[in-house]
Amino acid sequence: MPNAYRLLVCDDDVSLRETLTEQLDLYDEFIVLPESDGASAITRVTTDRIDLAVMDVRLPDMDGREAVRAMRRSGYRGPVIMLTGQASEEDTVEGLEAGANDYVTKPFKFAVLLARIRAHLRSHEASEDAVFQIGPYIFRPGAKLLVGERGSKMKLTEKETAILRFLYRAGREVVGRETLLAEVWGYNAQVTTHTLETHIYRLRQKIEPNPALAAILVTESGGYKLLP
Repeated sequence: MPNAYRLLVCDDDVSLRETLTEQLDLYDEFIVLPESDGASAITRVTTDRIDLAVMDVRLPDMDGREAVRAMRRSGYRGPVIMLTGQASEEDTVEGLEAGANDYVTKPFKFAVLLARIRAHLRSHEASEDAVFQIGPYIFRPGAKLLVGERGSKMKLTEKETAILRFLYRAGREVVGRETLLAEVWGYNAQVTTHTLETHIYRLRQKIEPNPALAAILVTESGGYKLLP
């Protein structure tokens, strides 16, 4: 998936880092970027798009919590899950105060970490901090907002926001009308493809330079896709 979530996995334990990378790489929704020390992790989040960071507390060059503090100071606003061999309340509080969102205690089951990752990504996407690039616009789904290149702002409805979010995650892949209906409206017998087409029409009036010749939200056989 072209717009897969980009995960930073930072741990100096080679075996654990490689295992987590291999297991997460099995899922098309993720691209994993491994690092072995705090300095590299800080550099990564400032130079690359990282949707979520998994950080070990004990790193060879610094305390993982200090690395998280530096990441936050540099402007990184995505979720951070810390891995720790300590489960004391004091240790957890210190990590959360440093800017972490969650703690997972070693040893852990991969399924537990995977569930936490997905939960935090869903939560972040709905927050004011989530930002995506769609064509010439900055898309802020939490605020239901599109910001143009010159700072102009367009308010979106809840359904328009949900449509753009789902199409964005699909990358350049075509999303069928029935799939989009089910994802945005749920399995509601009262909703038809005409409802979806009406929302697509209204979206194009907002985002396309020429709505009659769609260049961002395009129609393909059986559905729709976004072009970056």
